[in-house]
Amino acid sequence: MTEYVMFRKDRLGRRGGGVILYIKESIQACELKLEKETECEEAVWCNIVTGNSKLTVGLVYRCPNVSMEENEKMHNVIKEVSKRDCIITGDFNHVHIQWTSLQSTGREDQEILNLVQNSFLSQHVLEATRGENVLDIVLSSQKEFVDNVKLCEPLGCSDHNQIHFIIKVKGERNRKIRYRTTFHKGRYKDMREYLAKIDWNNTLKNNTTIECWNMLKSEIDCVVDKFVPLKKQVKRSKKKHLSKEAIRKIKVKANDVEDI
Repeated sequence: MTEYVMFRKDRLGRRGGGVILYIKESIQACELKLEKETECEEAVWCNIVTGNSKLTVGLVYRCPNVSMEENEKMHNVIKEVSKRDCIITGDFNHVHIQWTSLQSTGREDQEILNLVQNSFLSQHVLEATRGENVLDIVLSSQKEFVDNVKLCEPLGCSDHNQIHFIIKVKGERNRKIRYRTTFHKGRYKDMREYLAKIDWNNTLKNNTTIECWNMLKSEIDCVVDKFVPLKKQVKRSKKKHLSKEAIRKIKVKANDVEDI
């Protein structure tokens, strides 16, 4: 991918698999190397510079039949990374956790749930990402780091829903960058083809009017995010019609008037 820096960790001992993380070239980022005893087989970590601080971003894949040793390594690294500003996301394959009520039935599921709570991490994905289960999660050390979480249709041949979210941190010099949607550059042919593949009858079936509207709005938001590009808004500086000397003389004259 052009204009992106790639961080990857391939699966060992077999073809295919692994994790890959892309960061925009415009964002200052470097790979974070962890201690060997806490290094997970399928996880990649990087530090992003945000103003005068750093944000650690991690991408993790936990195999459903993970070994106890590897599971413990993953817990240790999450415990360590959670001590700093961080966002951790990925497919954790915990099928028995109810994130809305913070309850679980399996032993391993309860362990990760305890870890998240004891590390004061916030989990932002509350809807099912595959079937009826929340397998893919987004953790953050501060709740306000993650905003506008949305689930979208699977990408390619994947059977997991995409998770779109915004990371909110202070950038360099605390400048707030604003973007506007350039609808005149939207890929409307691709948009129509995407929407045509949705089975609206089954999707909206047995739902109330409000529920149907929210589902439709969510799909439209996803389509806009996917096929309509954003453009950075440039704040135009105000033209100075008066020189510094002219402003100084106006102030002097104003003071003279007050003295009278």
